[in-house]
Amino acid sequence: MMGVTGPLYVFSFGKMQVLYVNNPDLVKEITTCTSLDLGRPSCQWKVLGPLLGKGIQPSNGSAWARQRKLIAPELFMDKVKGMMSIISESGLTLVDSWKHKVESEAGGVVEIGVDQCTKRFSGDIISRACFGSSYFEGQEIFLKLDILQEIVSKGILSVLGIPGLSCLPTERNRQIWAPDKEISASILKVVKERRQAGREKDLLQTLLEGAKSSYSTSAAIDQFIVDNCRNIYSAGFQTTAVSSSWCLMLLASNPEWQTRVRYEVEEVCQGRIPDTDMLRKMKQLHMVIQETMRLYPPAATLAREALKDMKIGNILVPKGVNVWTTVTALHTNTALWGTDAIEFKPQRFENGIVGACNSPNAYMPFGFGPRACVGQHLVMVELKLLMALILTNFSFTLSPNYVHSPVMKIIIEPKHGVHITVKKL
Repeated sequence: MMGVTGPLYVFSFGKMQVLYVNNPDLVKEITTCTSLDLGRPSCQWKVLGPLLGKGIQPSNGSAWARQRKLIAPELFMDKVKGMMSIISESGLTLVDSWKHKVESEAGGVVEIGVDQCTKRFSGDIISRACFGSSYFEGQEIFLKLDILQEIVSKGILSVLGIPGLSCLPTERNRQIWAPDKEISASILKVVKERRQAGREKDLLQTLLEGAKSSYSTSAAIDQFIVDNCRNIYSAGFQTTAVSSSWCLMLLASNPEWQTRVRYEVEEVCQGRIPDTDMLRKMKQLHMVIQETMRLYPPAATLAREALKDMKIGNILVPKGVNVWTTVTALHTNTALWGTDAIEFKPQRFENGIVGACNSPNAYMPFGFGPRACVGQHLVMVELKLLMALILTNFSFTLSPNYVHSPVMKIIIEPKHGVHITVKKL
């Protein structure tokens, strides 16, 4: 490889060669690359195969393009607008459950662990909007995916470094195989119920029709549907839930911003349930969510693989080499964001990403390029609506029992959860 100045080095896991890039100029080259020859690493499937199968996230080339063509239009903003009643109902359900907890507590103040609440909220939406079922019908899938993600997150580096290890009947692999099989069976059960019930206009129906037009055997059709349901469940479920928890933690820690955003929401909504037009007017809330995702991006590290010899900037990258960049490092780089880069300051986004960062391409909470998260519109609407509903119904502070301990798994999670003390307004 031809070198370049800046934070750049090469290392390896066994036979896998990795080019680590944290130079803003090179990151820009990577994030603006539209070639499908810079694809998802093959090692990703080895590590995340039990969680994602061969769905849209780990796929490459024509297989990825075919899946994206089917899935992405179902998550465009016009479709998200059609989901607003479901998103609102799920948010109000969460708010009502919190009101009940507060009202049943002497003194009208209660400690709430928000993580399970936000998971129920996002799980209900992704199930009902995309698959036509309630959270309670899909909760078995969510719970097992949660367990599976926890197991897969452990020992990732050891799996990467030892060829064939993921196929051996180790204790870790046996722990993976059991829920993996159960998740597939649960998804196929939902699919069977859909086929019997008849056609509905949702993402599951789109997957069913796309699978029938792309594959000739029932086994291949089932695998296509199962793998993409896993991808949508995992991405749509986890990203919103964890980002909501971090956002509540930051608002609880910064009462001036909590008050500021609450005032904005009340001024915009005038006691009404927010719709997409109202959400779009909530600039302060948008800044808070952008800052949350800067400090706690859903994906801590982004990886690509050169599927053929290619050039990135003035670096020649041979086929098979992985290109990695650490999002958390870019998002807190003082050269890009200023000396206050590790501080919570939503006002940095007052003039958008361009005004906040010296290299806007270095801000990528939803990934980058053609492979950016197809569900980012849905995630942002869910986050805004949930925060708006919570802020107009409750005031909250961090619980004395909260322990701040971000842990880097597949996504950045609060190791001990987020606990807040809630009071009804």
